[in-house]
Amino acid sequence: MDKDEIKQIHENENGKCFRYCPRCGAEKLYPNTPKTFKCRGCGFEFFLNTAAAVAALITDAEGRLLITVRKAEPVKGTWDLPGGFVDPGESAEETLRREITEELGLDILSARYLYSIPNTYKYGQVAYQSVDLVYRCKVEDASKAQAADDVEAVLFKGHNDIEPENFGLASIRNIVRWYLLQEGKV
Repeated sequence: MDKDEIKQIHENENGKCFRYCPRCGAEKLYPNTPKTFKCRGCGFEFFLNTAAAVAALITDAEGRLLITVRKAEPVKGTWDLPGGFVDPGESAEETLRREITEELGLDILSARYLYSIPNTYKYGQVAYQSVDLVYRCKVEDASKAQAADDVEAVLFKGHNDIEPENFGLASIRNIVRWYLLQEGKV
């Protein structure tokens, strides 16, 4: 184990939350590696695997980016991109279609995978490691998007009106910065 890995173990934010072993119940669970906890009592090892999530880049007929406003914590009230976490047994593409329908009432005509970006998603007192899979999506008429599910509002912003700092999640800010660079607007 190198110094950085040892530092990550000692700085593991989840060490305050995960203290009791899920197998034997003893208060002997400790951070063992950057992604595992181990029980000093029974030897049980608990893995914190990375969760997958999707994010959609959708533009309207005028080329403006579809932006959502978060209805709930974390970072309630900040800008976001439509998307969400992959459910068990679901592909990333199935998640993308489900989330766009749930959040916006739209159906995806086509989706092209662009890239992925790591993220730390803090919810409650737990820091979940995730990876956001970014897609460029086409819908029939983006102007028909309606805020639903965990979306407070739908906004359309031209490149010059997009401020990455308004996006509450670091990975989404980075996706938006990348998008603006690709569009030649930064």
